[in-house]
Amino acid sequence: MITVVRSAWALLLGMFLLQVGNGLQSSLMGVRGAIEGFSTFHSSLIGSAYFLGFLGGSSFAPKFIARVGHVRVFAALASFISAIVIAFPIVSDPYVWMILRVGIGFCLSGVYVTAESWLNNSATNETRGQSLSAYMLMQMMGLVAAQGILASGDPSGWLLFVIPSICVSLSFAPILLSAAPTPTVEATRAMSLKQLYVASPFAVIGMLLMGAVFSGQFVMAAVYATEVGLNLQQLSAFISAIFIGAIVLQYPIGWMSDRMDRRLLIIGASGLAALVSLAGAFFGGNYYALLAFAALSGGLAQPLYALLIAYINDYLEPEDMPAASGGMVFLNGIGAISGPPVMGLLMATIGPSGFWFFLAFVLACISIYGAYRVTQRPSAYTEDDDYDAVPYANIMPGAASPVAVEAAQEFYVEAAEEMASDDTTEEENR
Repeated sequence: MITVVRSAWALLLGMFLLQVGNGLQSSLMGVRGAIEGFSTFHSSLIGSAYFLGFLGGSSFAPKFIARVGHVRVFAALASFISAIVIAFPIVSDPYVWMILRVGIGFCLSGVYVTAESWLNNSATNETRGQSLSAYMLMQMMGLVAAQGILASGDPSGWLLFVIPSICVSLSFAPILLSAAPTPTVEATRAMSLKQLYVASPFAVIGMLLMGAVFSGQFVMAAVYATEVGLNLQQLSAFISAIFIGAIVLQYPIGWMSDRMDRRLLIIGASGLAALVSLAGAFFGGNYYALLAFAALSGGLAQPLYALLIAYINDYLEPEDMPAASGGMVFLNGIGAISGPPVMGLLMATIGPSGFWFFLAFVLACISIYGAYRVTQRPSAYTEDDDYDAVPYANIMPGAASPVAVEAAQEFYVEAAEEMASDDTTEEENR
């Protein structure tokens, strides 16, 4: 890990700054929206608009890069992001903010595609897994740092809109000045949704639902915290707890993933997260209990994204794994777009507790459907052979661009081919 950080520190620093800016402006939307008098449903649509733009940008960014090159795309996106972020306080209209958030999502997804392709290009077969882990850690640290900045600012003023613009602009410097050669970025290959479903119905349905869970936690946590009366410092701590929980539990869950039936782990983690969310709905009146529920909910739910990608790879041939990444990103994006509006309607109908009830319902659906699928298909895990599935790769939904997922898929392909080679050698020795 130290070797990876030393060789790619510029890229990792750039992604940290990028996520500080992204996390700050995302949380600020919920707080500032309440100040401007936006309804809960309008705030949810503003949050959903980001994922609509992100999904579109993930598809178009490789084409732009292929046409005009990395540097020009970076410069253009930097200009757009800076202009868009500063424009939010100029016009206090929810529908204008939705359009601006679509633009933010589109531009940031293009930045992710470019930066992640650079990071992936600098990794070797031996360091790819560690590079992914370092990248995910910097992502989560950036989100947590963003909440600290939010807690110390004034959401009714301009400064908290200026800081994300500065962070995003500064994030380009270490990436563009990196000595790593400019990588080749191609449009992501994709399997059809039907092919993905045939490979793993559980992974497809689970990934769709997981998109709704992540977007709900990411963009609606600030709206929920504002509606239950948390002050700015408490709100920032609440959102930070979600991502701190993800950082802490990511590695234990990944370790277990390589040593047991992944379906049972997904079922258990999502079921437990549903119970925690249900407890949050009924016992969230105590602030410290609320922090605990946030940390456990985020810690148990966030790793499901990587578990589902690992699980579908258990049933794919190595040559099919890269093609699956585009479909999985698309499914997650569709779920992410639909999650906040549904949660917003629920919160508008029954109150702030709708935040927790929505999470509990969706996570329970993942667990229940997984339990059903266990009865329909044998496991890839076998006691005699220990575990014949490829190792778990650390990737979280905050970095859900096709390039990041393809980097994880490359890790899986290399691991699967190495396992196949080892099996062949063992058979020959016998």
